Amino acid sequence: MKSNWGLFIFALLFLWSCGGDKTTDTIQVPIVYKPVPDFVADSAYAYIQKQVDFGPRVPNTEPHRKAKEWFVEKFESFGLEVQTQEFTAKTYDDKVWNLTNIIASYNPSAKKRVLLAAHWDTRRIADKDTERIDQPIDGANDGGSGVGVLLEIARIISLSEQKPEIGIDFILFDGEDDGEPEHTSISNNAQIWWCLGSQHWSKNPHEKGYSAYYGILVDLVGAKGARFYKEGNSMRYAKNIVNKVWNFGIELGYSDFFILENAPEIIDDHVFVNRDAGIPMIDIIEFSPRAGFGHYHHTHKDNMEIIDRRTLKAVGQTVLFTVYQE
Repeated sequence: MKSNWGLFIFALLFLWSCGGDKTTDTIQVPIVYKPVPDFVADSAYAYIQKQVDFGPRVPNTEPHRKAKEWFVEKFESFGLEVQTQEFTAKTYDDKVWNLTNIIASYNPSAKKRVLLAAHWDTRRIADKDTERIDQPIDGANDGGSGVGVLLEIARIISLSEQKPEIGIDFILFDGEDDGEPEHTSISNNAQIWWCLGSQHWSKNPHEKGYSAYYGILVDLVGAKGARFYKEGNSMRYAKNIVNKVWNFGIELGYSDFFILENAPEIIDDHVFVNRDAGIPMIDIIEFSPRAGFGHYHHTHKDNMEIIDRRTLKAVGQTVLFTVYQE
């Protein structure tokens, strides 16, 4: 009787270890990931340089127009289906801007879709600087880096024999980087004067009834020494996606970039995609819980000198890996 009971217990433990109650697993089956092509940081860097060469991409300017045309041409050259969403928006100082969201779709017929986004405009003032405060900034990192990463992901997918099994929509939001100057109050402070493109798209998507499984926003993702914390609104709206992406980044060897620590909430394009479009979107952004934004933020130091290929590689490879696992 005693030996039979012991055999019964052994059998239960064997069954549990082979797929019963997950809390008592004693055998771990290795996770097999789908193969992923390499993200080329040099190419992403060149895409950022090209944007900076146009000049500050401030709405209603010639560099802004030229950059828009180039983005559309690049996405089309990768074989993606491209749409532009033209609209106007009023700024905090009563200007009327002509803005354009750019949407490029890979595998547009796929039902399961992931949204990858960045903003492509740059700030018209350097209000955190001590000189040339009223002049626009290069926006190499704030705007340029996110777009560079997405263009490189689109290029890789177009050339790779191994394709993602899902649909991917790349959206470049316009009018994100305006907003009232630092330490300035305006009469209508209930209005959010930045993230104009995402506010518009989230209420007026490019396709009626558009939905995505989740979204990833990349913003300020190219600076030397960048650290990416789990931003508060991302954790609020899409905690599981944050954890998945951060875990992938660490598994890929980028634990010095993807930090397992929460940061405060910030209002970026992902907030409106979550709130108004109902799509869980996270924000990969350099924003420290102690220091806030980087020293270059909204200054003329946001130029090509701060862009680091290693940072671009960490973010680009992690996002590319994530979409290939779907």
